[in-house]
Amino acid sequence: MRMHYLIRGIAGSFVLISLALGTWVHPYWYFFTAFVGLNLLQSSITHWCLMEQILEKLGVAERPRAA
Repeated sequence: MRMHYLIRGIAGSFVLISLALGTWVHPYWYFFTAFVGLNLLQSSITHWCLMEQILEKLGVAERPRAA
């Protein structure tokens, strides 16, 4: 599976889970939602994403190689 699809799926899952936890457990979970959003914004600006490195080290997906 392509790396960017995995990252989008993970980020979307984190957002939905943290919203549910914020609604039903404690509102402080909304900070996790903000954290995910800030990481997405940061990675779009810097072109660096920690989740890419984690997935690559786990062997789940590889970064596309430059030609």
